Amino acid sequence: MAWIRMINEQEADTELAAVYDQVKGSRGKLSNIMAVHSLLPQTMQAHMDLYLTVMFDASGLSREEREMIAVVVSTANRCPYCINHHAQALRHYWNDEERLIAFVADYASADVSPRMQAVLDYAYRLTKAPNEVLETHVERLREHGLGDPDILSVNLIISYFNFVNRIALGLGVEFSADEIRGYQY
Repeated sequence: MAWIRMINEQEADTELAAVYDQVKGSRGKLSNIMAVHSLLPQTMQAHMDLYLTVMFDASGLSREEREMIAVVVSTANRCPYCINHHAQALRHYWNDEERLIAFVADYASADVSPRMQAVLDYAYRLTKAPNEVLETHVERLREHGLGDPDILSVNLIISYFNFVNRIALGLGVEFSADEIRGYQY
């Protein structure tokens, strides 16, 4: 499951059990990326709060668009855990396996709106070469109709997935076919 010890639900003390219950209540089940925090439950809680905020709070971005960003960032970072989890979410929205495979293989060739292409290009650049992001890249988002609150949301989603990719990759968090299915979208 991971390269560090994880406390399972049966062994959880009162504090950890409460956090596990909250995570399961908000997402439908407990993911390994959350369970890897079991030694420090307060970090799991903070992680879940951040996830729910950037992925579910009101924004000019749809849930589908947020999942597309997650896949682009995770693919750029070569994070199998997050690629598979968020490709599963896109599968839920698209119900088109060919489109999904093509998107994961090369987002730049995907059939998306020019607005979304600008968002995904920004996501890729911020992930692969953050020191090369310029104001002109943000201006391109504005040219495609994104206001500053949405630009901030895009940036936070990208930053969040870079954070999570490093948790998964740095701690060897694994997934199974069963573990990536069954979440609430």
